[in-house]
Amino acid sequence: MQRWTGAGDVREDRRKEAPRPVPVNKLSDEERQHVLVIVNSKEFRSLPPSQIVPTLADRGEYVASESTMYRLLHEEGQQQHRGPCAKPEPRPLTSHEAKGPNQVWSWDITWLPGHIKGTFWYLYLILDIFSRKIVGWEVWDRETSTNAATLITRAVLAEKLRGSPLVLHSDNGSPMKGATFLTTLQKLGVLTSYSRPRVSNDNPYSEALFRTCKYRANFPSGGFASPEEARIWVASFVRWYNKEHHHSSIGFVTPHQRHAGEAVAILAQRAALYARARTLHPERWRSGTRNWTAPEVVWLNPEKDRSTDVATKKKSS
Repeated sequence: MQRWTGAGDVREDRRKEAPRPVPVNKLSDEERQHVLVIVNSKEFRSLPPSQIVPTLADRGEYVASESTMYRLLHEEGQQQHRGPCAKPEPRPLTSHEAKGPNQVWSWDITWLPGHIKGTFWYLYLILDIFSRKIVGWEVWDRETSTNAATLITRAVLAEKLRGSPLVLHSDNGSPMKGATFLTTLQKLGVLTSYSRPRVSNDNPYSEALFRTCKYRANFPSGGFASPEEARIWVASFVRWYNKEHHHSSIGFVTPHQRHAGEAVAILAQRAALYARARTLHPERWRSGTRNWTAPEVVWLNPEKDRSTDVATKKKSS
């Protein structure tokens, strides 16, 4: 009641279901029918409102705005897809689950600037989403499906995965869908997975990795003089990222430790250390010790209902 009243008067009911007065600018039934007759006439039935309104204006006629015509057509079920091209269809979100290394890989290509403005080298990177380890990389002077096929072949052979079930996720770039690359994946037994068209955040792991790469303090601000120079720098970055960088999303262990299965023992040792520290000085701990665990399952683009279920389970537990 206090919110609904102010200065002794009852305020306007702002609930969505509250009855509203009829807008003064609302079309009458006769005006509405007149608009529908015009847009369905033989002259205008194949034209959109964006073409009808200017034509009527040239004749000195105004019956309704373009948006009003579109709204009426939509309300009457007459706003349909036309033309010889296929009707746009929503693409389902690609979702994959990884419970261990070498089950789901994500890869992409980014530009590395050269010394001369407008010149670039191309960094190909393959990432294991479970361990966050860079399992394959290379720098070339162009984007081709042949280079991509070479990279994935080296990575699969290095991880000894030929014939093992593996999902490779990427965006919809031409190197990712080239015939040479797809044929190579088929021979290696690798399943393809793609982001939705024009949706950049469907490949978050690769995008985040590129951000980490290019925001390193020693990243050359002036660019690279040659592909060889770029390869030397990327090699040092991959070595640091895989074997020295403590990744926050996997319990602050290195991607190499997570990939090799060493993270379980390391995290257990940390948990035991903190438990002993709390036993020695319990007055310094208001609650439990730090959670030294890493996720057992990693999702690529989890579905919304699944994310809600997981959050509800955590809250209830």
